[in-house]
Amino acid sequence: MQHPSLVTFDLQVKKVLDHLHQEFGKLQTGRANASIVEHVYVEAYGQRMELKAVASIGVSDARSIVIQPWDRSVLAAVEKAILQANLGITPVNDGVVIRLNFPAMTEERRLQIKKIVNQLAEQAKIQIRKDRQATHDDIKAIPEEDEKERLQKELQKMVDDANKKVDESAKKKEAEVMTV
Repeated sequence: MQHPSLVTFDLQVKKVLDHLHQEFGKLQTGRANASIVEHVYVEAYGQRMELKAVASIGVSDARSIVIQPWDRSVLAAVEKAILQANLGITPVNDGVVIRLNFPAMTEERRLQIKKIVNQLAEQAKIQIRKDRQATHDDIKAIPEEDEKERLQKELQKMVDDANKKVDESAKKKEAEVMTV
C-alpha cells in the first residue's frame, strides 16, 4: 500500500498535467481546433456559459471553425464573446452560423508560441517541485529511517516520471506548432 502523502502527490501531478494539456489546447497552432474556443464564456440566458454549452463547434477544414448556436437568439452574444476573448480572429456572422478563419501562421508567431509552450512547461515543473517539497516535508516526519528513505526514493522516481511527461508533452506541442 502506498503512503498517503505519495497518493496525494500523485493526484496533484495529475492535476498539473491536466492543466498543462488544457493550456496547450488553447494555443493557436495554425490549425483549427475546437478546444481554442469551447471554453470562451458567453453571456446567454442571463448568465455566463461556456460556448460549448450553447452551440455546436465544428472544424470544417484545417483553417476554419464553424460555430452554430442551438438557439439563434444567442448568435450576437456568441460573436461578441469571441471578439472579447481576444483570439486574434475576427468572427464572420452570416445570420445562421459564425465562421472563424485562421490565417496561416508566420514564422515569428510560431516562435512566440514555442516560447509560450516552454513557459507553460516550466510552470508545470515548478508546481511539481512545490508539491514534491510539501510531500517531502510529510515524509520527514516519519520516525522510521528505512521507511523514510524508501518513501523519499519513491517520491523522487515519481517526480522524475512527472517531469518526463511534461517534457514529452512540450516536445509534442512544439513539433505541432513548428509544423507548417
